[in-house]
Amino acid sequence: MKNILVTGSTGSLGRAVVTALKAKGYGIRAAARAPGKLPPGGGVEPVLFAYEDQATHAAALQGVEGVFLMAPPLDPEAPAKLKPVIDLAKSRGVRHIVLTSAMGVDAVEQAPLRIVERQLMASGVPYTILRPNFFMENFSTGFLAPMLKQRGIFLAAADGKTSFISVVDIAEAASVVFQKGLVSKEYNLTGPEALDHAQVAATISEVSGKTVTYQAIPEDAMLSGLRGTGMPEGSVQYVRVLYSAVRAGYTAAVTNDIEALTGRKPMSFDAFARQSAAVWA
Repeated sequence: MKNILVTGSTGSLGRAVVTALKAKGYGIRAAARAPGKLPPGGGVEPVLFAYEDQATHAAALQGVEGVFLMAPPLDPEAPAKLKPVIDLAKSRGVRHIVLTSAMGVDAVEQAPLRIVERQLMASGVPYTILRPNFFMENFSTGFLAPMLKQRGIFLAAADGKTSFISVVDIAEAASVVFQKGLVSKEYNLTGPEALDHAQVAATISEVSGKTVTYQAIPEDAMLSGLRGTGMPEGSVQYVRVLYSAVRAGYTAAVTNDIEALTGRKPMSFDAFARQSAAVWA
């Protein structure tokens, strides 16, 4: 396999996947809404791609043998957006699709990403499904980063624990899956330990030198705050489901799938925080 289309290539996970695949010598087609913002060269070809604009799909898939497929974040409409890409990939003879899903969705058949998983499984395209837990990078560059500027983490997570994982480890796992042709496989990807948000806040405080506190807020307050940021209601409800899973303890499991795939243990939150300390200083 030579050329791989990476969707979501401007996000934290997409960028990490591009880096991991480049290191293994793959040619990369980096899909983006604004490809002009991506630096060309080095085996990376920026290409225009938008899920809602099917006219962009054919050109993006031209000459591609593999696809790293990722849904838009917190999008309840993911099944309708990803199915045309899966179908077109099949018609174009794509040899391997690696789908990034989410930990736990295989227990909820009506979950949007579980529906996408089923669509991919039924497509006839050789597939691999990666189900990572919450990203560590949510605290540094993702949707929780603005909270940290206020020196707080305000979530309806109660004291639930999460085995947070770095996108660097997810990306390395994806690159190994492509390299080894591990098809018809499903992997649940976690970090090495489960932490509650008070522990996360304490670690960020230690490495940044700034006091960060965790406030366990009611669900209604969290949803109201998200609406206040302009988040679409569908995404607000998506977040509601995510943090109800955290409170119920469903995100606390720790697996060894990263080590089994990559041969090394996943990054700890402490190591991630030390690497990211300048973001919070």
